[in-house]
Amino acid sequence: MEANTENSSSLTAALLSSVLSLNVAPVFGDQMFELYRLQTALLTRRRVREMMERDRRRRLYLRRRRAFLLSSIAAILSVITSTNRPIWVRNRSPGQNFWSLAESFDDEEWKAQFRVSRATFDYLVEQIGPAIKRRRTNYRVPIEPRRRLAITLWWFARSGEYRSIASMFGVGIATVCMIVRQVTSAIVDRLYGRFVSLPSGQRLDDTMRAFKDRCYPQCAGAIGGTHIPIAPPRDNPEHYLNRRGWHSVILQAVVDHNVCSFTDVYAGWPGSTSSASVLSSSDLYLKAEDRPDGYLFPRERSVVYEGVEVPVHLIGDASFPLKPWLMKGYSQEHLLSPEHRRFTYTLTSARAVVDAAFTRLKGRWRCLLKKSDIDTSMMPRVVAACCVLHNICENRGDGFLPEWNVEMVPSAGYLRQPETEPYEGDTYCAAEVIRDTITYNLLTILQH
Repeated sequence: MEANTENSSSLTAALLSSVLSLNVAPVFGDQMFELYRLQTALLTRRRVREMMERDRRRRLYLRRRRAFLLSSIAAILSVITSTNRPIWVRNRSPGQNFWSLAESFDDEEWKAQFRVSRATFDYLVEQIGPAIKRRRTNYRVPIEPRRRLAITLWWFARSGEYRSIASMFGVGIATVCMIVRQVTSAIVDRLYGRFVSLPSGQRLDDTMRAFKDRCYPQCAGAIGGTHIPIAPPRDNPEHYLNRRGWHSVILQAVVDHNVCSFTDVYAGWPGSTSSASVLSSSDLYLKAEDRPDGYLFPRERSVVYEGVEVPVHLIGDASFPLKPWLMKGYSQEHLLSPEHRRFTYTLTSARAVVDAAFTRLKGRWRCLLKKSDIDTSMMPRVVAACCVLHNICENRGDGFLPEWNVEMVPSAGYLRQPETEPYEGDTYCAAEVIRDTITYNLLTILQH
């Protein structure tokens, strides 16, 4: 058998040599046959791979063509047919009836329900309407901007449950949550920069003149803080416990002379944070400390007494640090001189505007007065939006109703504010010299 195989190989090699006209000795017959067999196998495998690749490309082409045809048919059908799917819209007649009734309210009832006059409401729709308007689709008619704003103002004014608001306005529970977030963001993004800013130019002159009428000179605003109740957050809830034992975030704000507007707003720090720590992380602090002269307002508005430059500054309580741009009263009242007592009393009286502003803010927008069910990460924007709305109402003469006053009509969820913790890090510095100069020359500076 082996002899036959060798003879066959030799014969094949001889035939290949004769066909290819090669002068090869028969002794190499086995090698020539093996080379021929390998070359044949290689060509066979290459051809098989080419056929498989051609089949794969053909299947892919057919699959893509089928998907294109199906998508084209679906697009044509969506254009030439009208889709009517009642399952997409639930019949919510009580909410629809309430909103229809609200549109027919007189001005007094409208303001009682939404905390703003109808004229202010229309102004807000004009300002943020394009940002909260949604496109109409084949599946449903979008909620109009007026109702979106009304839902948000209702939530700001009462901080009610999403379920009850959804029933009143004829929308879904999840829709209420989404609308509150969207409208809040639109108010902050579109209106904050226009209505919340430190005074300058003529506004600064008017503010300084008004504080001088309150017997305190060189003042451009009062700074203070207040705690906004929140539900216990999932992450690090102990950080949000304030000194009264309830969870909160801190609102730090600067108020002008007649409670008309907030000129700076900074909110969101946990309730356990001190006022000095909140201030040091705010843009207000960075704006003052990053300036070469260390002043927050233009230096040309400063006055000089006894060789000491007294800049335009803010006034705060004992929980804030003493800075050239931030004055506060003296501590250890029982050891104070008459001049120190007079300065501290005058500053405290002038600074009362910030407490009055917080009272009006929370009285109009009760979502800042009691715990709400909105996420903690969203609370800074809610607080900022409420401050913007407060400024708009005050600037447009949209008055504050007495029954909104939280001290006269406290809500069931009202929580007492924590006591302020005095700042103990003050050292003798230029700010101390400025405060002493104002203290002993108060009447002279007021007459300037």
